[in-house]
Amino acid sequence: MNTAILALEDGAIFEGLGFGAPAESQGEVVFNTSLTGYQEIFTDPSYSGQIVCLTNPQIGNYGTNDADDEAVRPFIEGLLVREVSAASNWRSERGADEYLKRHRIPASAEIDTRALVRRLRTKGSLRGILSTLPGADPKELVERARLVPSMAGLDLATRVSTKSQYPWTETIGLGSPSEILRAVTPPEFNVVAYDFGIKRNILRCLAHAGARLTVVPAGTTAEDVMALKPDGVFLSNGPGDPEPLDFQAKQISALIGRVPMFGICLGHQIMGLALGGKTYKLKFGHRGGNHPVLNKLTNQVEITVQNHGFAVDPDSLNQNRLELTHVNLNDQTLEGFRHREHPAFCVQYHPEASPGPHDSQYLFDDFAQLMRDWKKA
Repeated sequence: MNTAILALEDGAIFEGLGFGAPAESQGEVVFNTSLTGYQEIFTDPSYSGQIVCLTNPQIGNYGTNDADDEAVRPFIEGLLVREVSAASNWRSERGADEYLKRHRIPASAEIDTRALVRRLRTKGSLRGILSTLPGADPKELVERARLVPSMAGLDLATRVSTKSQYPWTETIGLGSPSEILRAVTPPEFNVVAYDFGIKRNILRCLAHAGARLTVVPAGTTAEDVMALKPDGVFLSNGPGDPEPLDFQAKQISALIGRVPMFGICLGHQIMGLALGGKTYKLKFGHRGGNHPVLNKLTNQVEITVQNHGFAVDPDSLNQNRLELTHVNLNDQTLEGFRHREHPAFCVQYHPEASPGPHDSQYLFDDFAQLMRDWKKA
């Protein structure tokens, strides 16, 4: 392994042992507290533009395989871990080191991840450069890290979105007889899914709930969506700042009330903008699989998976029109709302990622029921 250098805009330098690709990358340095699911993190398009530090100390111990990719390729810019482990799992097709090499992503092991995370929590997410190239000059990397574009104001969703629409039929894995019966039943709904950086397991969960899916690019107009005669519209997760997505917010505004709608993560933020709300950047974001969220409708707490650096300001929403349904119990940020008059709702967290493990699965059924009631009406 070569020496790896992480240089931050505040002048901090972290040295480790390089693995993955011999390369250099730049982006916002963030951390994720999940204990498992590192391959899903690698391939989540919401991490575009970010170098990810994983707080779980052993990464790579179950390898990687093609079935667990959440997108066509990894989207992280770089990876920071305390320890990289050899793969030992019957599902493994290649180790994490080989996987990252194949996709030309640099990574650093033996880094003091605890010190790095404490720095990010104190100062907030920082811009950085990760280099695993020989002869890199740490001071020069710090100067260049200060020139990395800020995540605030950055439209990354249109960059990672599909360029053309496509159908999706794959559902989640079959288990009980009722699941098998449900899977072989013809789809009940025609759903158009906006791809702002969509994850494959979201599509599987929507298909399992009875949807025949058409995935469309982030720039699709409201009229082009309605031309597909949808029973529902889904707004996906994605990377970057929601505020530059003014065109997308206008399309969603034009669709609300015409068709049932469900949004997740960036989709939640875009729906907030479409309804006159505002968003803001969090100090260091929410990323991990252990975030408690209170469902105010049921008074139950859900353990959720989260991955976002921006949030909707609840004070900017018209609560005569919108009901605030979910709140983060760590910092009281808004985690979900629904329209009081129209069939539209959204959450900030990721119900498809099996936190809890099934605490939030009901949201896909709620969307199906909205579409069922809409069709009857």
